[in-house]
Formats: sequence, structure tokens, C-alpha cells
Amino acid sequence: MKRIVLGFQHVLAMFGATITVPLVVGSAIGMQISEIAVLIQAVLLAMGVATLMQTFLGSKYPIVQGSSFAFIPGIIAIGSGMGMAAVQGALIVGGIIEGITGGLSLIGRLKRLFSPLVTGITIMLVGFSLAHVAVKYSVNFFVDPAGTSIFPSLFVAFLTFTTTILISLKAKGTLKAMPVISGALVGYIISIPLGLVDFSLVRELPFFSLPKLMPWGTPVFDISAIIILLFAFMVSIIESVGDYHAISTIADLPIDDKKVNKGIASEGFSCSIAGIFGACGTTSYSENIGLVALTRVSTLQVVQIGAGILILLSLIPKFSGLLATIPAPVMGGLTVALYGMIGVTGLKLIKDKVELNDRNTLILASSLVLGLGAPQLPPEFLAHFPQIAGSILASGMAVGAICAIIMDQLLK
Repeated sequence: MKRIVLGFQHVLAMFGATITVPLVVGSAIGMQISEIAVLIQAVLLAMGVATLMQTFLGSKYPIVQGSSFAFIPGIIAIGSGMGMAAVQGALIVGGIIEGITGGLSLIGRLKRLFSPLVTGITIMLVGFSLAHVAVKYSVNFFVDPAGTSIFPSLFVAFLTFTTTILISLKAKGTLKAMPVISGALVGYIISIPLGLVDFSLVRELPFFSLPKLMPWGTPVFDISAIIILLFAFMVSIIESVGDYHAISTIADLPIDDKKVNKGIASEGFSCSIAGIFGACGTTSYSENIGLVALTRVSTLQVVQIGAGILILLSLIPKFSGLLATIPAPVMGGLTVALYGMIGVTGLKLIKDKVELNDRNTLILASSLVLGLGAPQLPPEFLAHFPQIAGSILASGMAVGAICAIIMDQLLK
């Protein structure tokens, strides 16, 4: 019983961030609530399967796999322009490439392209390029572009944001580890009397059903979509390698290149499976590594039980439907802080690991301007470019990463 409780605690630690990804993606690309529920169901199943693969076949570290924020800009760009079938295809192919990269022990060579400067710039763009999404959520723009609900929406977003920040800074003990869940709960409760929550979908959905394979149709393998997501895969790899070293230190477990490569291979093939399930990309979760440090419980069985709980939850559509009813302003209050923290994480990496001399400052400045500016080009202008170039220009993370890699390699 104790291990079940500890496993459920792992689910709680990763739940807020993992559920945020499909909620953000679904709303941003204009999904219906019923479709967002399907996406959440797919994500829960895929993350449970990915965690089992990591603990049984991959690095065999006590690491929970969850939805990666690095994939959000790319999935939104692809989903908005080409549909979720293209997202499925890009995840399947990108996952196979990542899996082969790990299987062939090529991680060391890939890391040479992603110096701390390049990695920091890319992570900054993951967060900052989503700033407009957080603001649009806060004013309920995606649901109500006419602005008829702007004042109650801003009120809910403010309360959600304030709760999240206060819990993160002031709370103690277990509560301090759940600022996202706490903020979402407060915002959700306030949204109900304000008429921002619709429970009709929850009443219609069955209590139990099996998730469907390829729920968005036959995967579309578009080369531009694949290239866009490859940059997210690269960021995910770099983050995961750091997580492996962190968990090995915290749990006092041995680490070597073989374990790292097996872990990355597992994550890659898990992303392919996530694509087949119609979910989002997966990566190792630092939140759960922090939980291991807090509890000092590092047994694989506890993490595997957590994975089983995720899979069980994926079989309950009413649960996914309830999560899908979380109003956009609640997501706005959460993502203002979350996206900002992602961007600042990249900035902190540069501050700690990079000397800001003239060369590095020039690369940082140029990459950020291009990465933040290119997605502002209107779709009718991008239509003049070849499809692959137009798709890349629509992804700030891809533009900034390409610029940073080229300049970092040429300006030696």
C-alpha cells in the first residue's frame, strides 16, 4: 500500500505539467473540447507506457516520463497548418531518429552541436515564443475572440496566477511541490459560478473505454513538419542527459555512456509510440527527480506503479473530459509563470555556463531577434516560400536554433 501511495505521489508531481501540454496545444490549434479530451487520454497512456519502457528497457533509472514543453511550439505550428495527422507523422519519424541516435551511441556527437550557448538560446525561445499564447489564454481569446468574457476571464487568470506564485514561494511541505495543481484547482472552482465551465462533455463520455490508435487519422509524413520537431527532439535529448546525471547523483546510482544512450533510445521510441497513440512528445521529468531527492525513495517499483496509475487513468474518458473542461483563463494564469520560467531557465544556463563576450553576445542577440521575429510574418507572406522554408520560419525555436548553431560553428 505504501508503494502505491508513493507511486501516486509521482503522478501528482508530474500531472500539472503533463496535462498542461495537451490543454495548451488543443486550445491553440482550435480543437473542440471533445478532441482535447481524446488528446489528454492519449497523453496519459503514452506517458505511462514511456515510463515503463524507461524503467524496464531504457536507462533503468527511477525517472518518470511526461509531456515535453519543448514540443509545444512545433506541435502548435504543425497542428495549425497541417493538422494533427502531420504531428503524428513527425513524432513517429522523429522518435525513430532519436531512438536510432541513442541505439548507435551517437549522443556525444550530437551534443557538440548544442553548446551551452545554443541550448540556452533554444530553451529561451521555447518559453518566450509562447508568450502570446499565455496572454490570449488569459483573456479567453481562443474561445471568445469578441471579448465578451474578458473581465471574468482576467479575474480567473489573475487568481490562478496569484495562487500558483504564492504556493511556489510561500508554501511548505508537500503543498509546495504542487503549485500548478493548486493554482488550477482555485481557478477552476472560481470559474464555475462565472459560467466559464461546461460539464456537458463529461456527462456524455463513458466511464471506461480503450484509447484508439491514430485518433487523428492516418499519419502524414511531411518533411517540413519532421524538421520542425527535430529541434524539439534535440532540446529534449539535452535536457534528458542532464536529468540522467542528476538522478544518478541523487539516488547514488552508477552512470555511463551505455545507460545514457539506452535512456535516449527508449525516449525516442516512446515518442514514436506517442505518435501512434496520437499524443505529444515525451521526455524525462525533473519534477520527479526532485521528488526522489525529497523523499529519498528511488526504487524502480514505485515509479512503475506511478506509470500503471497513468495508464489506468487513460482508460477513464470521464476523467479526461473533466480535465478538458479547464477554462482557457485558468491555463492563462498557469502559463504566464510556466512559460516565463522556461525562458528564464535558458537565460540562467547562459549566465552560468557562457562567457558573455562580444562573440557570444552577438550570437545570443541575433538568434533571439530572428527566433522571436520570424513567426510574426503573416501566413500570406510565408506562402511565397517553399513549404519546408515557410514551416520552419513559422517556428521561432527552429529559426533561433538554426541561427545559433550556424553562428556558433562558424564564428570560432
